[in-house]
Amino acid sequence: MATMTTIDGRRARGDTSRRAVMRAAVDIASVEGLEGLSIGGLAAGTSMSKGGVVALFGTKEQLQLATVAAASDIFVAHVVTPVLAAKGGRERLVVLIEGWLRYSETRVFKGGCFFAAASAELGSRPGPVRDAVAEAMREWQQFVRRTIERAVAGGELDEATDAAQLTFEITSLLDGANDMSLLFDSAEPYAQARVALAKLLR
Repeated sequence: MATMTTIDGRRARGDTSRRAVMRAAVDIASVEGLEGLSIGGLAAGTSMSKGGVVALFGTKEQLQLATVAAASDIFVAHVVTPVLAAKGGRERLVVLIEGWLRYSETRVFKGGCFFAAASAELGSRPGPVRDAVAEAMREWQQFVRRTIERAVAGGELDEATDAAQLTFEITSLLDGANDMSLLFDSAEPYAQARVALAKLLR
């Protein structure tokens, strides 16, 4: 029993350390890029030893992949999960849009949308990390499209709506608001995006 208690305690401390490192990693990556992550920088930022960070993640690539996965979990919690509680396709679409705008506007990640930053950084760099970012973005766009299709099927959007095209337009406006807000240090792009998105859904 004492041995099991010791093992459980070590596992709990390891989980706590991993969460602390991941929280620091996603914020660093959203500002400095995934290439800006370093074992030493994370060790300094979390009061861990370099050896401790290496023991948790191994290589820099494994750290980057873990960071993408952690960012995805945070994104889902803030943007996707609230949508599932909404009734009706159109209501879900409204909750989705507003949730994404709040996620970017309130800087859930210090550098704005993690995946917008990662996509810009890695778009022309093939490899496992880029693939992980692309898959997360693909899942997000598919979620938006399914939400639109639900609204169309329920008669809440015109039956002639092109779900793929509307998905592109919505996500482009969201990404544009994020980018312009960061560049100009202004909340105005979010207000402009809300107006444009409301017109799209009328």
